[in-house]
Amino acid sequence: MSQPSNQLQTQFERLKRNKLFELFVISVILVSALLIGAKTYPLPPQVVTATVILDYLITLFFLIELTIRFIAEPHKKRFFNNFWNVFDTLIVLVSLVPIENSELAVIGRLIRVFRVLRMVSIIPELRILLTSLVKALPQLGYVMLLMFIIFYIYAAIGSTLFEQINPNLWGDIAISMLTLFRVMTFEDWTDVMYETMAVYPLSWSYFLSFIFLSAFAFLNMVIGIVVNVMEQEHAKVREENSVAEGTNEPSLRELQQELKEIKALLKQRS
Repeated sequence: MSQPSNQLQTQFERLKRNKLFELFVISVILVSALLIGAKTYPLPPQVVTATVILDYLITLFFLIELTIRFIAEPHKKRFFNNFWNVFDTLIVLVSLVPIENSELAVIGRLIRVFRVLRMVSIIPELRILLTSLVKALPQLGYVMLLMFIIFYIYAAIGSTLFEQINPNLWGDIAISMLTLFRVMTFEDWTDVMYETMAVYPLSWSYFLSFIFLSAFAFLNMVIGIVVNVMEQEHAKVREENSVAEGTNEPSLRELQQELKEIKALLKQRS
């Protein structure tokens, strides 16, 4: 790479890491989101024209910002190995297609809505949150499966016991599951319970046990899984930053392994 190219890459890399530049990009994304919302209201023709011009300027800015990030990347081939870089590129390229006055105008406006998600690619903390949520999905899947089993069992019991009381709420197992979802979200669930207690005085135990399992136990399990994955992601990011800055410190596991090796050496010498 030539010397001018190196200087340009260095300058763009500094610009990309500049906090003011990041704040400006975030501000443009927020303006883009507000612009999308403003278009859902009836506007005067002059304002509509202004929003169209502003939309083109925002798209042009996103193109320039993406070009700066690409030039600032030392290894150009690795730029598209990052999912968020690919996502940003697709959003910008689709936004460049002139379909505002065509039959695909609705699709164009819908795609522009996703420009708000660029906030995630800009702010590292949001990336960690989304990455943690995605990585937690396999573990959450088993929790959801267990919750479905509990829902199914309670729905079968409710449909069997309470169908004659209120067929609209307990007519079959599918309707019973919807009713239980209403109970889990605490949407007037006491009305449902009191209606059944008029016939079965002990039916309160059915509802309370279900709420304990679904709203409390499973919810805490989901929160625990997501928090655990988030802690792992934060630790991974801290380790990567330490390696990049050359200040990598040994982890607790590495220290424990070193202590075991020292103890083993001392035992051999004694």
